[in-house]
Amino acid sequence: MTPHSTGVDGMAGLDAAGGPDRGCGPAHDGRQKRDPTLNRDGLDQAGRVWVVMRELADNYPPKDALRAALNLGRGSGRVKALLWLAEGPLSLSELADAVQVDAPYATLIVDNLQDRGLVERRTDPADRRRKLVALTPEGKLAAQRALRVKREPPPGFAGLSAAELDTLEDLVQRIAGHPGPAV
Repeated sequence: MTPHSTGVDGMAGLDAAGGPDRGCGPAHDGRQKRDPTLNRDGLDQAGRVWVVMRELADNYPPKDALRAALNLGRGSGRVKALLWLAEGPLSLSELADAVQVDAPYATLIVDNLQDRGLVERRTDPADRRRKLVALTPEGKLAAQRALRVKREPPPGFAGLSAAELDTLEDLVQRIAGHPGPAV
């Protein structure tokens, strides 16, 4: 497709699915032409790197490492709640929003953590009608253990040189929109 030609419904530069035309549509002789910069899943290099980064972030640390460190059972809601509460007490609705669960499930999470002695419900000093959920001293220790596990880099980082780690840090900062120092 040329910049002056039109795609589906007269929209220049869009493929049949409404996405950007990456040159994978039918060639003039009816055969499918393939953009050599895309893999078989239709991802360009940036897409492939993003998939690997997401998989790394989503799967590390392994869930069993957090379970072993905290003995909280399956599910991530209790760990997320501990980490949010490490920042300070929250109302149940604030905690539900932070953990991204509905209020009844947040209540179950807090009940479970309270049964384990990790959180307590307190009256909000600013509004005595409202309850806040706060970490107990044991809960603070559990949150610290969770942070240690979550902050431990994957083993592959040990194989990178200091210069490679500097480059990686700069690249990730740029991708995240936090430009680092100019070199």
